[in-house]
Amino acid sequence: QVQLVESGGGLVQAGGSLRLSCAASGRTFSNYAISWFRQAPGKERDLAAAITWSGGWRYYADSVKGRFTISRDNAKNTVILQMNSLKPEDSAVYYCAAAPDSAHDLRSPSVHEYWGKGTQVTVSS
Repeated sequence: QVQLVESGGGLVQAGGSLRLSCAASGRTFSNYAISWFRQAPGKERDLAAAITWSGGWRYYADSVKGRFTISRDNAKNTVILQMNSLKPEDSAVYYCAAAPDSAHDLRSPSVHEYWGKGTQVTVSS
């Protein structure tokens, strides 16, 4: 079984930090980008951050730029999303997902072939 499993979500006060992990099992995601999507109730699922296999290309949504950092440890088959200076509007279910590095547009959920089940992040004011 190929699985992506998120962890690290929880409740945090505004201005605080959380560290989300996405652990892959069943295969090594060579030449796959890993993306973090988030979805709040009643909202579309939007890409927050993404990183290619090499780590040479990283994407951040404007709303998280400067506050979130994505990184990966390929030896551990793990991708990290470090979230600092959290705001209430960051509250969402966060999903990690894998897409081929060659995917046309990582902002599209549809190009992602594997998905985790999500982890809840709640930021209180």
